[in-house]
Amino acid sequence: MQTQKIRIDRWLWSVRVYKTRTLSTDACKRKWVRINGNEAKPSREIVVGDIVTAKTGPIQRRLKVISLLEKRIAAKHVEDFMDDLTAPEEYEKARNARKHFMPSAFGKRTTKGRPSKKERRDLEDFFFNSFNGEIDT
Repeated sequence: MQTQKIRIDRWLWSVRVYKTRTLSTDACKRKWVRINGNEAKPSREIVVGDIVTAKTGPIQRRLKVISLLEKRIAAKHVEDFMDDLTAPEEYEKARNARKHFMPSAFGKRTTKGRPSKKERRDLEDFFFNSFNGEIDT
């Protein structure tokens, strides 16, 4: 049975944009996910043909919904359900940024264990900067 609509958080998890459904729900709540340029709540339903913009780490990915599914699938079958419209330069820029990033907090830490509140916020800002209100179309 082919579904006509599905929740955005479930679809993002199913096509392996986010590792867990909780992460995809949190991304929607933090306004990192947009559907056709509009912010999306986790319960927002998508249909075939929608353009989904999702922030995953330093990359802002643009995906076109080709087909809907409710269950998580193997990675090799993902291209049957979405079309990645993200520019290759975006992936290259993120790859280069990760190579050259060495936060001073990791290099000069004197204690072991959990990061401090400031270190955690710095890490969150680096990996998960929120949208600035603009989406490239």
